Amino acid sequence: MGAVSEKIWLKSYPEGVPAMVDFEVYSSLNQLLDEAYTKYADRLAYTCMGSDMSYADLDGYSKQVAAWLRTQGLVKGDRVAIMMPNVLQYPIAIAGILRAGMTVVNVNPLYTARELKHQLNDSGSTAIFVLENFASVLQEVIAETSIKRVIIGSVGDRLSWWKGPLINMAVRHLKKAVPAYTLPNAIAFNDMLSEASGLKYEPVHATMTDVAFLQYTGGTTGLSKGATLTHRNIVANIIQTEAWTSLKLNTLPANHQLVIVCALPLYHIFALTICNMMGARLGGMNILIPNPRDIPGFIKTLKNFKINMFPAVNTLFNGMVNHPDFSKLDFSKLIISNGGGMAVTRATADKWLAATGCPIAEGYGLSETSPVATSNPPTATVFSGTIGLPVPNTDIAIRSEDGKDLAIGETGEICIRGPQVMAGYWMRPDETAKVMYEDGFFRSGDMGFMDERGFVKIVDRIKNMILVSGFNVYPSEIEEVVSMHPGVLECAAIGIPNENSGEEPRIYVVKKDPMLTERDVLEFAAKGLTNYKRPKSVEFRADLPKTNVGKILHRELRDEALKQINAAKA
Repeated sequence: MGAVSEKIWLKSYPEGVPAMVDFEVYSSLNQLLDEAYTKYADRLAYTCMGSDMSYADLDGYSKQVAAWLRTQGLVKGDRVAIMMPNVLQYPIAIAGILRAGMTVVNVNPLYTARELKHQLNDSGSTAIFVLENFASVLQEVIAETSIKRVIIGSVGDRLSWWKGPLINMAVRHLKKAVPAYTLPNAIAFNDMLSEASGLKYEPVHATMTDVAFLQYTGGTTGLSKGATLTHRNIVANIIQTEAWTSLKLNTLPANHQLVIVCALPLYHIFALTICNMMGARLGGMNILIPNPRDIPGFIKTLKNFKINMFPAVNTLFNGMVNHPDFSKLDFSKLIISNGGGMAVTRATADKWLAATGCPIAEGYGLSETSPVATSNPPTATVFSGTIGLPVPNTDIAIRSEDGKDLAIGETGEICIRGPQVMAGYWMRPDETAKVMYEDGFFRSGDMGFMDERGFVKIVDRIKNMILVSGFNVYPSEIEEVVSMHPGVLECAAIGIPNENSGEEPRIYVVKKDPMLTERDVLEFAAKGLTNYKRPKSVEFRADLPKTNVGKILHRELRDEALKQINAAKA
């Protein structure tokens, strides 16, 4: 019998963690949020840059957003984009869109015009919430999209009456972080709330099968695809993760408010589901960090709190623990450190444990799985080097290329089945068919094996995907952009190791124009790719290794690069 039918991982579950959870107690994600906002009305929901927002505030503001969107001609099922970093307007917009019966389309605010145009058009978004810092990018493409309503936020919008204007002045004039833009029909976020203050909020009936989010993820065609996440997907993953972490959560004193570090961007699926949504379900307070790359500023913010839960990617854990001021923080109340998005290194895990006393529990998931599929037990006291066990209601199968279940210890494709698995790729049944088996298993594209205890370990990736600080970068997208340069004959992108980001993209180029330089290629790539996707180095070649049918052998390039890197270290 295969590992799935035996569910061998259940014997490794900590005592008290259920094999199955009931998430059908809710009729929609909206019902979960309504319950949380009422139950925890007097608690702080978010704090950002020294300003707080209670659950009562969030309840009121999001109802205003929902009512306003309905007056603009938008109807249930319409898609509304959000293009913001972690600022207080973001959770307001998310809840408002959902309460209007609409679908949230999360957009990376650092996207280039090309990337933004594709996502807006592919999703069919008709409205967008955008921070003014990124409005100039929207201006470039808005005429070529279906966007009819633009709501523009400023960093200082929801801060105090005196701090907000000062922050906005600094952002606009001192840092010059707001490029000039013209969006004549846009409305300011605060003006939108004022307009909505007199409107009556009418709840919109939502069901578990309604689409809550379109979560865009890279594609083999070079264009990102929208993972269609229903209310059921998100509710299920909230309840699954809550059950998985319950043994740690229950160690907190009665009526203690869970304090969560939300440094991962809210447009990233982990922060969206676990920090934002599970945080609400538990009545927690999220510390929103707009710019986690500013490690000194980040540490300064955390000095004001005794945090309980710290989700991050390896690069962030590593950057924090290696900063001289990190030791000044109080981690006496830290009970959960979640690692995901990319492999956590043992060196980082060991340093983190020594500094905080709280081991990193590495987990695994994808946008397509809402995201959590596996996780190490939060009660673990040592770093396992695996991605853990399937969480409740989740099956993991390791399958061969022809779809057969493999035995324990054999390496194959990690496949996932559970209520958190997406409904499919938005408007792409062809792409959905490539990743879904008839028995409900989703093909992750990652290679791994399951040991006799049920723990899963990733050993490789089927896709040529590059993982930069927890974000997927697809070589095909880089190649598509670079190949448009008139001086490039052909090219291939791979990922090479990087101490800070895990991997970084490198591009191999065969010249059409003999005068082409590395600088030419990098500057051209910067125009079409957001920063983390841009190649950091260029290697010119007379030709590229290929199969006998002409397919470029990325693996050969990667192996060659690793040999060079290892030889240089020796």
